[in-house]
Amino acid sequence: MDLRGANVLLTGATGGIGQALARALAGRGARLVLTGRRADVLEPLAERLGGRAIVADLADRAAAESLLDEAGRVDVLVANAALPASGLLSGYSIGEIDRALDVNLRAPIVMAKLAAAQMADRGRGHLVFVSSLAGKTASGHASLYNATKFGMRGFALALREDLRPHGVGVSTVFPGFIRDAGMFAEAGVTLPKGIGTRSPRDVARATVRAVERDIAEIDVAPLGLRIGARIGGVAPVLSAAVQRRAGGHRISRGLADGQRGKR
Repeated sequence: MDLRGANVLLTGATGGIGQALARALAGRGARLVLTGRRADVLEPLAERLGGRAIVADLADRAAAESLLDEAGRVDVLVANAALPASGLLSGYSIGEIDRALDVNLRAPIVMAKLAAAQMADRGRGHLVFVSSLAGKTASGHASLYNATKFGMRGFALALREDLRPHGVGVSTVFPGFIRDAGMFAEAGVTLPKGIGTRSPRDVARATVRAVERDIAEIDVAPLGLRIGARIGGVAPVLSAAVQRRAGGHRISRGLADGQRGKR
């Protein structure tokens, strides 16, 4: 998929990772439609990059369909918007559970359905889901977040196969711990020695590469975390034991504490 001149709809554009994605996509010549909840950040960003801004809250179940209608032709959808959902399930109200599921899973699925129908008719297009390594390996104090990210992975892999005959690509990007911006950075958690991070620019570069090369999955994390994610997929009980010994629960609790009030 050539991004030059492509109409790209990017959700979650007001966060630090979203802004890095917007700059990288614009740098490849894409025509941007940026969406997010914060007009004060969204509109200046769109103006700087020569794109359009559409303020939308994807927790509103009508927002996804309205957003696709207003965006017009979409050649590339980058579903980046997500809510924090760390912490014990018992600490969430039913309304908070619904909100996390709506933003992190339902909205990307609805937008993919609507955008993919356009793309399949044209025989051209690409869908990208910005997920998390939490979609490959589970950890304590993150059951709800894991549920949304595991669900996204399964959805994207199956959809990729369904859309392959129609010339439409589907990719998922799996960031690990991202410094300077995003949920992990905003929570202010200190990682144990030996656990590395990546930057928002790394996520943006991986996303561009996924679109241009039609790559099914890309992990954005140091080698140790990528290996850990693979172990989590084939040996989840062993992975949980390793995480406990490495202080994984402390990290998860720190994320939950840092994200409290933002979900």
